[in-house]
Amino acid sequence: MRLENKVAVITGGGGGIGRATAIRFSKEGANVMVADMNEETGQETAQMIRDNGGHAEFLRTDVTEPEQVEQLVKKAVDTYGKIDIMVNNAGISHIEAKIPDVPVETWDKVVDVSMKGVYLGMKYAIPEMIDNGGSIINTASVAGIKGQKLLAAYTAAKSGVIAVTKSTALEFGKHNIRVNAIAPGIVDTPITDDWKKTSKWPVLSTANALRRLGQPEEVANAMLFLASDEASFVTGTTLVVDGGTLLGR
Repeated sequence: MRLENKVAVITGGGGGIGRATAIRFSKEGANVMVADMNEETGQETAQMIRDNGGHAEFLRTDVTEPEQVEQLVKKAVDTYGKIDIMVNNAGISHIEAKIPDVPVETWDKVVDVSMKGVYLGMKYAIPEMIDNGGSIINTASVAGIKGQKLLAAYTAAKSGVIAVTKSTALEFGKHNIRVNAIAPGIVDTPITDDWKKTSKWPVLSTANALRRLGQPEEVANAMLFLASDEASFVTGTTLVVDGGTLLGR
């Protein structure tokens, strides 16, 4: 097993990419701490892992609240004795709008969840990794690489995730802490629900070289690579998992 006896904390683990990653890591031997704002779906993820013979706990966590993220890390250490892998996956998008029409509260919320949440996850997990090293994986997006009109707050947050990933990789490489980002294209998760209601969805959902949506499990496989020792010389990079979205059609 590629993550045998490892301890992984995964935010946004109640569904989509987070749930798929939690389940995938468990199948590879990891003990998993699932975090999510939605207690029902987060508990479901943990129970799915336990039903399959794995080890998982859940803690309701608002990743924008420092005290809650600190408590999440503490619970993982208290429960499993350490943290080897931190997946800062929680994120949200927003309804399409041009910059002048984006409400300030919408901008603040998107940036807080999708970028500040990554910062707080690293802030509290890194001290627990200093002695033994570890792998941090931050969920960005291809939107953070190429830009996306009408989604300025989301694009800004995801671009920021990529930048802070590089900075943190430089700061903690000497402690054998690897910090990488994942940049998915459009993946079939709840975050796309609003997009599916627009007239552009038929084009948007096939706007890549493979002409299809990605599946959460496909991103989880990439997460697994970055979390495992197979990526022992990989840090500060952004692994694009987009079906060729950046290539166009």
